[in-house]
Amino acid sequence: METLIVGGRVLLPDGTLEETEVALHDGRIAAIGGGPGGSARRWHAPGLLVLPGMVDLHGDAFERQLMPRPGVRFPDELALLETDRQLLANGITTAYHGLTYSWEPGLRDAASARRFVAKLHEMRPQLCCDTRLHLRFETFNLDAEQEAIGWINDGLIDLFAFNDHTDDIADKLGDLNKLSTYAARTGLSAADFASMLRRIKDRASEVPASMERIAAAALAAAVPMASHDDMTPDAQAAYYALGCRMCEFPFDRDTARAALARGASTILGAPNVVRGGSHAARLGGREAVAEGLCSVLTSDYYYPALMVAAFMLVDLDVIDLAGAWRLVSTNAADAANLADRGRIAPGQRADLLLVDWQPGRMPRLVATFVSGEAVFVADNPMRMIA
Repeated sequence: METLIVGGRVLLPDGTLEETEVALHDGRIAAIGGGPGGSARRWHAPGLLVLPGMVDLHGDAFERQLMPRPGVRFPDELALLETDRQLLANGITTAYHGLTYSWEPGLRDAASARRFVAKLHEMRPQLCCDTRLHLRFETFNLDAEQEAIGWINDGLIDLFAFNDHTDDIADKLGDLNKLSTYAARTGLSAADFASMLRRIKDRASEVPASMERIAAAALAAAVPMASHDDMTPDAQAAYYALGCRMCEFPFDRDTARAALARGASTILGAPNVVRGGSHAARLGGREAVAEGLCSVLTSDYYYPALMVAAFMLVDLDVIDLAGAWRLVSTNAADAANLADRGRIAPGQRADLLLVDWQPGRMPRLVATFVSGEAVFVADNPMRMIA
């Protein structure tokens, strides 16, 4: 059925806001400013912003639905369905679930990763949000290299990221108390976890060649790649040489500048912006946006932060609305090579948001459209449709 959104202020690709109509047909934006005739279903959006749906390249808050407490596991199907509702209610229309596949047992072990990959592949047609897989692969997970390459070749991976938290954890080997946080999510004692970690570290010389093989497979399959937590410009350069065109959570300004100079997109967390700084004492999101060092914002570990961060940046006079929204929609889509979304223009996917916002106030999401269908409505829809 044809749909016409009327009365809203539409964010156009050139960055202007214009009160106009948006016509939707067959899951796409059919026209801007005039469209279907009298048979179209009309959504009345007076006083509301009409914005492109948000594209979230890195979100791992779904882990809370999988394991809300250490050792308390719920079915993947239930977790995915609940997460789908949360995404839509927060304006995220394309989501990359950041699945960490690590050498450690527990939530991020081989059995968990295999089960989640299979279940997401099975359930994708049932999910309203366009849900994709971002495999966050621990580089020391050497025994899983061929499995990861197989998933890439089978088209199960939509975005691949090289993670290396092993060295950071190994720095705490001298203090078993500090290791307890990591050990708790594995079900091991701190002593047993330390023993496992030492065995993993002993294979460090094998890691570079493994990374090169995985990167070659991703490039051959046209799977976008990201580096994660790059600590220095030299580290980012090494990842860029492998084909990583996204730099997630660069440690400092120099690393972010180096990534941008090479042509990579820099990705920071929206919670960083909302909270006023990084919880890990790294590059601040507000400062990075103000200085032009941030290409994309992601939900990271908290879905509601993505929309709030965009409007907060406007309220703080860091950036205008068009620029802020590019961080959560257009730029994110471009970084992932998704040419069919992130803009309100004819031919684009009809992934749209209706948002009630006034400067100085928290934004309120009124409706979410995915492929032209209203999949979330905060108000009584009978008051909006005619």
